[in-house]
Amino acid sequence: MRIYGHGRPVRLFVAGLHGDEWKDTTVLLKRIKPPKIGTLALIPLVDCGKYISTLNPDYYPGIGKKIVRAIEELKPEIYVELHSYSSKNLEKLAGKNRLELIGVPSYSILKEGVLLGSVSPWIRRKYFPKESLCLSFELRKGSLESRKFAACMLEILKEIQSLDEFIEYMKKEFPAQAKKAMEDYQRFYGEM
Repeated sequence: MRIYGHGRPVRLFVAGLHGDEWKDTTVLLKRIKPPKIGTLALIPLVDCGKYISTLNPDYYPGIGKKIVRAIEELKPEIYVELHSYSSKNLEKLAGKNRLELIGVPSYSILKEGVLLGSVSPWIRRKYFPKESLCLSFELRKGSLESRKFAACMLEILKEIQSLDEFIEYMKKEFPAQAKKAMEDYQRFYGEM
């Protein structure tokens, strides 16, 4: 884990959570610069072994345990996971029926094949208060445009100081996606 800056807010960004996702995501965290305010903790590579979904209840106590340790130690207000997906899985991630089929809300499509959603409820509910900002980004595998856009989003997020500030940013820059994400979150978790 790399830690830059000091004080609040604390942001924790993780990448390379499973399988070969590290090929598209790890480099983004290795290139990020320190924040102007607060702390930025980075775990550029969680695991490059077998793919186990973060929706599996065994993920975080197993291969994701270094994430859990970092969360318990740092108590971040902002938590971001970087994942990558094959184009053939776009419907599975961003399809309208994801909640019914998989049990979690679908991702919102932002730009350049980058998807935005919440992190797994297994970690969200157990380790974060409702005021925390917990995001999952999915990048399209092998896409330079997707990596560039995700890098821009990370630069914005490393300076964001709260959930409310991020919501205002999203309402301005991606109003349709912000509306969908907030509705999905409220429907799934009950409140913002």
